[in-house]
Amino acid sequence: MLALRLPPDIEKRLTELAAKSGRTKSYYAREAIVAYMEDFELLVEAERRLNNNPKFIPFDEVLAEIGLTQEDLKNHAVPHVE
Repeated sequence: MLALRLPPDIEKRLTELAAKSGRTKSYYAREAIVAYMEDFELLVEAERRLNNNPKFIPFDEVLAEIGLTQEDLKNHAVPHVE
């Protein structure tokens, strides 16, 4: 069981959404928490991997790994940003 206080404007929006959709406020709170947790867990894992392997790989090496060159990118109308 979880109880939380929301700012009045968020509570109002949540109440209105629940009324319009026929779902409960708890449903939307649960869905929002699950979505946030999934995103945050991915972020934490990415940070962990980065911290455990901080090796910098030059862009040209990444391109070579997939069989491309900078010239290939220019010839395929990839926008150039300076």
